Amino acid sequence: MTTTPLTTSATAPHHSSLRYAVRDVLTLARRNLLALLRVPTALVFMVIQPVMFVLLFRYIFSSLGSFVPGGLYVNYLVPGILVQTTIFGAIATAIGLAEDLQRGLIERFKALPMARMAVLGGRTLADAARNVLVLIIITGVGFLVGFRPHGGFFDYIAACLVMLLFAYCLSWGFAFIGLAAPNSETAQAMTFPLIFPLTFASTVFIPLWKLPWWLQGFANNQPVSQATDAVRSLMSGTPVGNHVWVSLLWSIGMVAVLAPLAVNQFRKVA
Repeated sequence: MTTTPLTTSATAPHHSSLRYAVRDVLTLARRNLLALLRVPTALVFMVIQPVMFVLLFRYIFSSLGSFVPGGLYVNYLVPGILVQTTIFGAIATAIGLAEDLQRGLIERFKALPMARMAVLGGRTLADAARNVLVLIIITGVGFLVGFRPHGGFFDYIAACLVMLLFAYCLSWGFAFIGLAAPNSETAQAMTFPLIFPLTFASTVFIPLWKLPWWLQGFANNQPVSQATDAVRSLMSGTPVGNHVWVSLLWSIGMVAVLAPLAVNQFRKVA
């Protein structure tokens, strides 16, 4: 008779604090999404860049069709653009946190009775939700210029989940950068030297064997290429090999390393 009340009282605070933490994360995620909707030009320019990549590469590099499986470059290009778009979208985590820190919002959040993890969790979750919207738009643009995925519907959804997870885990590294940078301009400048080599020295735009021989080893084994190959294989209906599992391992490894770094930096500034 005495055991049950003790167990309930011991576990109730834990369940309650977890519930409140989830609520705080969702509240801040909603706040970040509403802030984006109130500045629609930011969302428009966020979408324009990948749309330009699709249009330019689709027609300028269409001659590469003879070098890609299936002979249609647009089917090779669009999955790579989608991966690139989610990665570039994750950069907003660094910029958003740097802006909040610069404006003193994080200090205000610190004074509120809320879970400390909600600031980082809400920001990364909101950026992941924004990536979903951008993916839908870019997929539509891809269909307009001739993209035709040959994988099934569920394979397409699986491909989207793989790239969204990859970008979400990577966003924790950008969270660290945003908290370490003195302002949003510096945060943005700090992200591009990291992202551009990973994006362009990869299989996002061209097949591995078309890269210089001295670059192929790096491109083949870096995380963006693995995520791109996994997404492209699922969307095209070709054998995925180990690409999906390797991409998932990269995602797990990144969040295991980058999330503690971001949390530790958050403790220093907040």
